[in-house]
Amino acid sequence: MSKIKAAFADGKAFIPFLTCGDPDLETTEALVRVMAEAGADLIELGIPFSDPTAEGPVIQQANIRALSGGVTTDKILEMARKLRSEISVPLVFMTYANVVFSYGTERFLSAAAQAGIAGLILPDVPFEEKDEFGPACRRHGLELISLIAPTSEGRVAEIAKAAEGFVYCVSSLGVTGVRSQITTDIGAMVRLVKAANPDIPCAVGFGISTPEQAQKMALLSDGAIVGSAIVKLVAQYGRAAVPYIRDYTSAMKAAVTSSL
Repeated sequence: MSKIKAAFADGKAFIPFLTCGDPDLETTEALVRVMAEAGADLIELGIPFSDPTAEGPVIQQANIRALSGGVTTDKILEMARKLRSEISVPLVFMTYANVVFSYGTERFLSAAAQAGIAGLILPDVPFEEKDEFGPACRRHGLELISLIAPTSEGRVAEIAKAAEGFVYCVSSLGVTGVRSQITTDIGAMVRLVKAANPDIPCAVGFGISTPEQAQKMALLSDGAIVGSAIVKLVAQYGRAAVPYIRDYTSAMKAAVTSSL
């Protein structure tokens, strides 16, 4: 079983996201550690990009802050290597195709694998272009995570059959961000995935911010992904965010677990 699939083996998974380097890499490193301690099952590390098309204003601003602070892909890889020796929770990178291309695809994937990264999420790469990265990821032992959205209905089975690690179910149309309610029929999306590939876990992201939302989404899937709500706490508290993120992670993990 892959490291990513193993994150779902003991029940519903809570998957938090951080923008690396916001407010600085030392804080990111400390946040990853406390998330792991507080029950996160898998952690997404966002590599900042100047034009993050899938992101709403909260994560866009985090990207700007991180890049303005001088964060680089090399520094993030170095941080990941250090963390990998200390924590067992799987880490995946979430970034954009241009970040990988500009670094050099083979060089990036090789360095990510050596840093102990388990997978890669590229929200701007459609399923039809997955082969630009999929074979190279496999050569380096990384899993390229597939996304499905409310608009993917006709292609869900095809995407699910080819999926690795887990399927990232996008709960809402548009960009990332906190939402007061999620109206997409997540249960139907998950059933389509499972019908095509019964062994692939499905986790739901985009718009989840409260324990109640996380519990509801975990009831319908294999786990909940939270980004903007965490990035908002980092924006609010900066270097002092560590205890707030620890408590938030504990509450969200408890919520997804209570859906069992």
